[in-house]
Parts: sequence; C-alpha cells; structure tokens
Amino acid sequence: MTETNFPVARWLEDGVEHAARWRSEAALPPPECIVPGDDTMTADAAYRLALQGTAILWRGDYQNARNLLQALARRADRKPREGATKKPPTLAEAFEQHRQNQGRRAAILASVLVPLRADYSIALRRGQDVRDACRAALGPESVDSLISLRGLLALVSAWEWRKKGALVPALGARIHPHFGVFSPVRGEYVDLLAKAPLPAGCQLAFDIGTGSGVLACVLARRGIARVVATDMDERALACASENAQNLGLTAAIEVLKADLFPAGRAPLIVCNPPWVPAQPSSPVEYAVYDPDSQMLRGFLNGLAAYLAPGGEGWLIISDLAEHLGLRSREQLLGWIAAAGLKVLGRLDTRPKHPKARDPNDPLHAARAAEITSLWRLGAA
Repeated sequence: MTETNFPVARWLEDGVEHAARWRSEAALPPPECIVPGDDTMTADAAYRLALQGTAILWRGDYQNARNLLQALARRADRKPREGATKKPPTLAEAFEQHRQNQGRRAAILASVLVPLRADYSIALRRGQDVRDACRAALGPESVDSLISLRGLLALVSAWEWRKKGALVPALGARIHPHFGVFSPVRGEYVDLLAKAPLPAGCQLAFDIGTGSGVLACVLARRGIARVVATDMDERALACASENAQNLGLTAAIEVLKADLFPAGRAPLIVCNPPWVPAQPSSPVEYAVYDPDSQMLRGFLNGLAAYLAPGGEGWLIISDLAEHLGLRSREQLLGWIAAAGLKVLGRLDTRPKHPKARDPNDPLHAARAAEITSLWRLGAA
C-alpha cells in the first residue's frame, strides 16, 4: 500500500519531519498542527492546545494518556457560568446548540493522538493490547499509523460489545453488533415488531436497512420462512450475516447488498430508518441521523411498488424529530399519502432509556414526550 492510498499525518519532532497513516473512523482530516507530548504535560496545557486546534502526539505512558483524556473531558464538560449563555427559545435551536456542543467536545477529546505499529500494537509504555479490536474494526494489519486515543478507545469498547453482545428479550438471545453498526440497546422498537400482527399467511418479508440484522432475526423467529435483509454498508452486511448464523437462522435469512429494496414483491416490508433528520458528523452517525429524511422518504416512495397485493409495510420510527421541530406529523402523513399509501394501524410505545427521565438533559422536554411507533401501511 502506497502513501497516496490513505490520509497522512505529518509533524515535526526533534527537528525531523515525520509522516504516518492517519486513521479516523469519524472521517476527520489529519490535524494540521501536531506537537509531541509526554508525562510532563499538564492537563491545563493540553486543554489550551486543544482549544487552539493543536493535536498532541503522546510519547509518554499510555495509562497517563488515558488519565489526560479524562481530565480533558472534565474541562470540556464544565457548565458555563450562570447567564453566560442564553437558553435557546425553541427545541430546534436547543438541538442545534446541543449538536454544536457535542462537536466542540469531540474535537477537544480527539486532540490526544497515540501511535500504532503496523501490527496494531500501541507504541507506548504500558500500552494495552488492542490488536484484536483494531483488526475487527480496521481490517488487516498494514503500516504504522496515528489514531486519536478517543477513537481507539471506541474501537476497544465496540469490540467488547461485540464479544458480549446485547440481550434482545424479543429473541431470548444476544445480538452481537460490529463496530460502526447500531446496537439494539433501545429495545422498545424491537418489541413493537415482535408483537405486531403479521399479515395472514406471510412467508416472505423484506427488512430494509437491516443494520445488525435484529429485526430480520425476530421476523424469522416468528415463523416467516424467508426474510431478505438489505443494507448498503459492508460492516452492517457482515454483522447481520454473523448474527443470523449465530442464531441458526441462515436458512431463513438472506443478507443482500441493495439500496433500499431488493427485487420482487413481498407481503411484509419492514424499515426502521434513522429517526432524526439532521446531518451526521461521522459515518457511524448515519444510523441515527437521516439528512433531509432521505431514507425515510425513499422507503415510503418505493414501498407501494414492492408490496404484494394486500401486503403491509411497517415503518418503525420515533416522533422525537416532531418534538424537536425538525419534522412535523403533517409532513409525515403527507409523504405517506403522496406515496400512494394509507395507514392501516399504529402501535405505540414509550422509550425506556435513561435520557427520557433525565431533567438535566438539554433535550429533556422532547425526550420525555417521545413516542416510538410502528406504522402499518398499505397501498391506498
């Protein structure tokens, strides 16, 4: 692999110019300014550098680098003085401010860089063994590289999640999410799918944007003989295939790379698109944010052409975007009608995640009112 095949980070150290492959799963460009740092650097000094946009290539003890990252997080999370900032007048503006604060925090915490050898071992004293986590997320070993410590810890956390898995009560089993694939930790949407009445005699279903494959697995466990699960993301395709295999469902589930719909028609088509119409700041966020509701509208606009006569399309989506003022219920109903569809019924549930009960969350008012729904749609 030549240097032109990937982004390269460059810095000056001891009067010598250096270069290494740059790794960023958030698709961030290499830092323009990188300075070496070690155990003698204070957290305040590191914080000042981060605020200036300067990255710190750590040359000290690895555990001290982790301690520094925690110290930077505490500084980034300090609440502004009373009256220093105005409370946003609307939830939409509160959401935008929240996203800006998240981006600012992420940039500060991404400022601590660590060197990886070609075999993914950490080139620092007391570096933990991250080789398996890196291979799982980044692929085969290649060349020496730099990565943000925060990004590296995310890989390690994802690897632990993948090994442990997330228990899905509707399956009575665990789903093992890969790095970059949304984990079904919010189980209310899965429970809706598990209890919705299946169309009579349904033996074929499409799962659009399958992700981890959890919905396809629930459908197969409910007795649907063939489920075609589609996605465009290679990690999602590998993840869904592995989960189907782990649960002994490969005979029922076909995982297929497709932009939304596979060929043919089905009596049941399911889609759980990203719930919030906003621009993702990294590839991983495409599971949460759907720019301009593109996937949602694509599903609705194509659904009628792929439904078998008398079939149903199940749209599983939260109304959080409505409470945030990012999309209205009238818009959603208008898109449904314009796509030649009608609402056959709807199942609702309340979220159970901790943020829905946290009054300190900047979006608490919207989260407390949130309802997740399974919309049963048919051809008009």
